[in-house]
Amino acid sequence: MSEKSKSRAFSPIRHPIRYLFRRMFKRMVATYTEVLMTDDYEENIFEIFTATYKTGIIETLENELRAAAGIAIDRPLGSIRKFPSLNDLMFNIAQLHTLPIEFEDFVDTRVVIGKKSKKSFTIDIPILIAPMAYGTALSKDVKIAFAKATAQVGTAATSGEGPIIPEEREAAKYYILQYNRGDWSKDEETLCKSDAIEIQFGQGAIGGIGSRTKAEKIDEDMLRYFRYPAGYDLVAHSRQPEVQQARDVEKLVKKLKDITGGVPIGAKIGAGKYLEADLDILCSSGVDFICVDSCEAGTKGSVPILQDDFGIPAPFAISRSAEWLYKYNLKDHITLLASGKIRVPGDMLKACALGADACYIGNAALFTVSHTQALKTIPYEPVTQLVWHGAHHTDEFDLEMGAASLANYLKSCKEELDRGIRALGKKNLKDVNKSDLVSLSELISKGCGVPMAYEPYEYDDRLYKPAEANPPRRRIRKLKKKDDEEEKE
Repeated sequence: MSEKSKSRAFSPIRHPIRYLFRRMFKRMVATYTEVLMTDDYEENIFEIFTATYKTGIIETLENELRAAAGIAIDRPLGSIRKFPSLNDLMFNIAQLHTLPIEFEDFVDTRVVIGKKSKKSFTIDIPILIAPMAYGTALSKDVKIAFAKATAQVGTAATSGEGPIIPEEREAAKYYILQYNRGDWSKDEETLCKSDAIEIQFGQGAIGGIGSRTKAEKIDEDMLRYFRYPAGYDLVAHSRQPEVQQARDVEKLVKKLKDITGGVPIGAKIGAGKYLEADLDILCSSGVDFICVDSCEAGTKGSVPILQDDFGIPAPFAISRSAEWLYKYNLKDHITLLASGKIRVPGDMLKACALGADACYIGNAALFTVSHTQALKTIPYEPVTQLVWHGAHHTDEFDLEMGAASLANYLKSCKEELDRGIRALGKKNLKDVNKSDLVSLSELISKGCGVPMAYEPYEYDDRLYKPAEANPPRRRIRKLKKKDDEEEKE
């Protein structure tokens, strides 16, 4: 026995419990492994691994949930599918042909919401918190934490399709009210409290269908903020009640502008096959900004089929929207907001390079506002039990700590964006565009009009000018072979 083996050995007399445990564990593993290695396949427990591998572990578990429930299941936080994504894009590096910007130079990342609106406003970073509702999704304290964090970095908070919470509105520097598809938070007093209004027509993870919150799930706090009578379900309709045909959109936009005195009026849509036609209707109706929500977007909960099998991925949604606005000279009039699986600064800058002015973040905000507070729920409960309204650990959420964590995340993103823009040799976010990108995917390259990473860069101002260009390498090999043959002769 080697010295190393002797050091690991121990006496059964000195360590009897440890010795017995090791012997029992060894025998158990050996017995079970022998069964796996000798049982017929049709009786082998290993069959469960091959079967679930074929179907998919998540798909198998969700089918079991369907079998238990007997009704449609709601999956939280969005699709699990791997779509063509922003990860397939890479940025250029400014070095010599284009020089990088000095490290100390100021980088402008400000974005105007409602470029031609009477009451447009400017956010300091191209990141906004995605619409997430109080009550039907988030707790009151989480909503206020969002508002406080956004105020610290000079960006906007949003109501989601829930009501305005007075403390949330007070804490936010800029506040976007989502004009929901229900019948709450639509009185003139409420509408005039916002800095912008976003009319919700659909979402990437839900499409254009509606939703219902049962009366028994609506507590007293929700009734007070929603200003809703007890005993009634909260219903978000599939259509905006005031929009039963395309031309009604213009009437609604005008109505909201008249009521609010000209704050930016926008719209949120899920990105689908008819994207350009939907944009046409919205732009002809006079909207000031548009949020395009890709199929990777999150939600409190929706059926898996809507998350996994409807809509289009973010790169195509952003690129198609931006190209349409460019085509009709609307890019300087309408602010384009990208939404759906925007997680890190690289995603944000790529979205802006594809043509978005700014981005919404949802899941990233939820996890960063929780930060180390997530330790209060794991490993026995998911982190969402800390942030959902009425969940098991809702009361344990620390508002101030959450606001500080989210603000730190947003500040960190801003600094990374600054460095990324400098690395491109630019000083302004507005100057970042598709020419700064290359693609690692043929599909993304063709769909977004971005060159492949393997394509040589063609340029005119060549400095090195040899007397005669070298022949191709194949030609060199042929000439060498011919010379060798002549020498042999």
